[in-house]
Amino acid sequence: MAAEPFAIAEEKAEEAKPLRADAQRNRDRLVEVAAAVFAERGIDASLEEIARRAGVGIGTLYRHFPTREHLVEVVYRREVEALCAAAGELAQKHPSDVALEQWMQRFVDYIATKRGLATSLRILLTTNSTLFSDTSGRVSQALRQLVEAAVAEGTIRGDVDASDVLHALSGIYSAPDTPEWRDRSRRLVSLLMDGLRFGAGKSATA
Repeated sequence: MAAEPFAIAEEKAEEAKPLRADAQRNRDRLVEVAAAVFAERGIDASLEEIARRAGVGIGTLYRHFPTREHLVEVVYRREVEALCAAAGELAQKHPSDVALEQWMQRFVDYIATKRGLATSLRILLTTNSTLFSDTSGRVSQALRQLVEAAVAEGTIRGDVDASDVLHALSGIYSAPDTPEWRDRSRRLVSLLMDGLRFGAGKSATA
């Protein structure tokens, strides 16, 4: 894929300086909008459309993200961080099984964005990007904490292994990319949760 305008050296110089408040808001907005657009349109989504929907000019986008792959990396890191942070936030607000179910529904949105970024993620995998070493294991650890808490409280069955749940959820990624994919995936999460709750009071280990 051809490089976008602006050199990497300019990018590093820009990142070395603290951003002004308005520049930081623009950057955050661009990342938020890019995640939604990539999930909707895939990796070939227009950068001009992302800038327009974020309410900034294309030059502002390129100042913050000199290449498409740079934008993809930042978006993906944000999605992983948000998904992992949600595990703790949901655990504080809801019963353990509800927290687990709501987190798995958020996982559907994470997968939607990841599918949209797939081509560029494969490109990053072949580079020296630290993206995958930095994020590897964080999602599975967040899920493990939620599953173990629900098992301990007896809100899901006691013979559940978090790796099996992650395997089931990961199957969503390979499902055909149809217009109803997201709705179907949410229904599958609900069915999975019904299975996790079945017999919970009898098989809990706590």
